[in-house]
Amino acid sequence: MDPSFLVIQALSGFASASSLFIIASGLTIVFGVTRIVNFAHGSFYMLGAYIAVTIVPRLLDLSYSPAAFFLGVLLSALLVGLIGVAVEVLLLRRIYRVPELFQLLATFGIVLIVEDLVLKVWGPVDIAGPRAPSLRHGVEILGQRFPAYELVLIAVGPLVLGLLWLLMHRTRFGVLIRAATQDREMVGALGVNQARLFTLTLFLGASLAGLGGALQIPRIPANAHMDLSVITDAFVVTVIGGMGSVPGAFVAALIIGQLQAFGILIFPKVTLVLVFALMAVVLVVKPWGLFGRPEAASGRVMPPEGIPALRRFRPAETALACLAILALLAVPLVGDAYKVKVATEILIFALAAFSLQFLVGVGGLVSFGHAAYFGIGAYAAGLLVTGPFKAPMELALVAAPLAAGLGAALFGFFIVRLSGIYLAMLTLAFGQIVYAVCFQWVEVTGGDNGVVGVWPSSWASGRSTYFYLVAALSLTAIVLLRRVIYAPFGYTLRAARDSATRAEAIGLDVRTHRWLAFTLAGAAAGLAGGLYAFMKGSIDPTLTGIPLSIDFLVMVLVGGIQTVMGPLVGAAFFHALKDAVMPLTEFWRLLLGIAIIATVLAFPRGLAGAAEALRGRRAATPKTVEASA
Repeated sequence: MDPSFLVIQALSGFASASSLFIIASGLTIVFGVTRIVNFAHGSFYMLGAYIAVTIVPRLLDLSYSPAAFFLGVLLSALLVGLIGVAVEVLLLRRIYRVPELFQLLATFGIVLIVEDLVLKVWGPVDIAGPRAPSLRHGVEILGQRFPAYELVLIAVGPLVLGLLWLLMHRTRFGVLIRAATQDREMVGALGVNQARLFTLTLFLGASLAGLGGALQIPRIPANAHMDLSVITDAFVVTVIGGMGSVPGAFVAALIIGQLQAFGILIFPKVTLVLVFALMAVVLVVKPWGLFGRPEAASGRVMPPEGIPALRRFRPAETALACLAILALLAVPLVGDAYKVKVATEILIFALAAFSLQFLVGVGGLVSFGHAAYFGIGAYAAGLLVTGPFKAPMELALVAAPLAAGLGAALFGFFIVRLSGIYLAMLTLAFGQIVYAVCFQWVEVTGGDNGVVGVWPSSWASGRSTYFYLVAALSLTAIVLLRRVIYAPFGYTLRAARDSATRAEAIGLDVRTHRWLAFTLAGAAAGLAGGLYAFMKGSIDPTLTGIPLSIDFLVMVLVGGIQTVMGPLVGAAFFHALKDAVMPLTEFWRLLLGIAIIATVLAFPRGLAGAAEALRGRRAATPKTVEASA
C-alpha cells in the first residue's frame, strides 16, 4: 500500500481523534466531579453546532477572516456553557444525591426536550455551515492533498489538552476538580462550596461539548440526530481512558481515531464492532480504564435508604392485580383493533421491563444494553421463520429465549466481573456490538433494511388471538420470574446487591448467581423480542439500539425499581403516555421529556414506589396517634 496514503489516513484519524477528545474531555470532567452519567452531553454538542451555524455566518459577513470564524466558534461554546449552567441550576442540582440511574433518566429527558427545541427553532432540514476562511484549500503532503482545516483540528486537540492541564494544575478551580474527582465527600467536608463547583464544572463540560460541535460545522451539517451519533463514541473514549481522567480521554481518543481510520480499510465489514470490542476488552482486562481509578467508579445505582424492601402481595393487592389483568384481557372484547395492538405492545414491553428489573432491582446489575437480548430474540425468531429453515412460529418462539439466553450467558460471563458504572458501561459495549453486527452483517440480517415477512402461524394470525397468545406467554414468564425473586436464589441476589462482601463472607458464590441471573433475564427479554417480531411482522437493528434500552430503563424507573410490579406499571404508563402524546403534536418528545423529568423530581421512587410509600405512611398514622394518646 502506498506509504503516502497511509500517512493521509493516519492524519485523518488524528483529526477525528482531536474532535472526539474535545467532546469526551467535557464528559469525563463532569462525571469525575458530579458522578452524573450525563446522557445530555451529546445535546450540548448538537447545540454547539446549531448555534455556530447561526452565529459564524453573521460574523463572517462583518469580517471575512479566520479570526471571525474562530471567534464565532468560541462564542458558540460559551453560549452552550451557559445553557449547561441553566440545566445544572434548574435540574441537576436537585438530583446529585439520587442514584445514578435516576440521574441518567433525567438527562435522557433533557435529550428529548433539546431535540424537539432544535427542530422547533432550526427546522428538520440539515444546515451546512461555512468553511473557515483561508482554510478551504488542501495542503500537499507526500504527493497527497489533505484539507488544511483538518490540520487545524489536529492542532486544536493538544492545545485543549494543554489548556486543561494548566487549568487543573495552576488554578484553584482545577485543583478542586481534581480533588473532587478523587473524593467528592472530602471536598465538601473541607468547606468547599460544592454548588458553585458543580455549576462551574457543568459550564466547563458543556462548553467543551459545544466547542466540539462548533468546530464540526465546516465538516458536517448541523442536524437533529448529531447528539445520539456522538454520545456513544464519547462514552467509549471516556470509559477506555478512565472515567474522570482527561489524559486518559486523550490517549483513548487517539486509539479510537486510528482504529476507525484504518479499521475501515482492514475490516470494512466490522468497523462498528471494533470500537466497542476494544472497549469491552479494556474493561475486562483493566476494569477502571487505562488511566482510571477504582474510586471513580463508586456511586449508588440503587435507591436511597428508606425505600421498602421487596415484599409479597397482600390479599388486597393480589385482588387488585387480578382485576388489572382481567381488565387487560378484556381489551379485545371491548376495544377496537388499535387498542388491541397497544395492549399487545404493553404486555411485551412489560415482560422486557420486568426482566430488566430482575437485574437492576433484585440483582443490582445495571444494564445499559438490555435491548441487545430483546433484539437477539427477535432476530432469532425472524430468521428462523424467513430463512432457509422456514420454521413455524412455535419453534421460533422457543428459539428466541434460548438464543438470547446464550448471548446473555456469553456477555454476562465478563460483565459480572465488574461493578458500578463500569459494569453498566460494559453492558453498553456488548449491546452496541450486537447492534453493529445486526447493522453490518447485511447478508444475514439485512442491515438497516432488516427482515420482513415475520408473521405468526395461521391459527394465531388474528389480532385478538395473537393478543391472548402474548398475554399467556408474557404473564407466565413474569409469574415465573416473580417466583424466582422470592425463591432462595432471589434472596441470594438481593444479599449480594446489598453487600457483595458480606454475601461472599458467608459462603455465597456471588459471581455465579449474578451470571445465572443475567442469563435468565436475557432469556426473558429474548422471549419478549420474539413476540414483538411476530406482532410487527419485521425486525431491524433499532430493536438492539441504545434508545430502546433507555426506554426499558425508563419503564423500570418510572414504575419503581424497588417494587416487584413497578416495571409493569412503568411499561403501561410510559407506553400509554407515548401513545397518547404522539398523535397530539409533532413535538411529542418535548412533552415526553418534561413528563420524565417531572416524574424523577416528583416520584423518585417511581409510581408504584410512591403508592407503596403512601400506603406505609397511612398505615403508620394510627399507630402514631395511638402512641401519643
